[in-house]
Amino acid sequence: MTWIMSALTIYSLWLAGDRKSLAWLVGLLNQALWLIFIVTRQEWGLLPMNAALWVVYARNLRKWAAADGGSLNGPSRLGASPSRIQGAKSAATHVGGPR
Repeated sequence: MTWIMSALTIYSLWLAGDRKSLAWLVGLLNQALWLIFIVTRQEWGLLPMNAALWVVYARNLRKWAAADGGSLNGPSRLGASPSRIQGAKSAATHVGGPR
């Protein structure tokens, strides 16, 4: 089970690096596995980490999915959306032209 949880952790971080909102859903599913592991093995010291990561993954999933128009696979808007980039190019052209 620890191999599966490790693989899911790496996969979710890989997806986050690709700016996929799906990363946070995978992370949430992985936290469910961690919770099962914590309870069955009575590893209570891991419980605060698990609880905190539930909150972080849920928050990020909600924020990224909202920014992506509800899509779990679209690129995140993390300040570099095509419309923002286009708007910045237009502003540069109007202010003093491209450099």
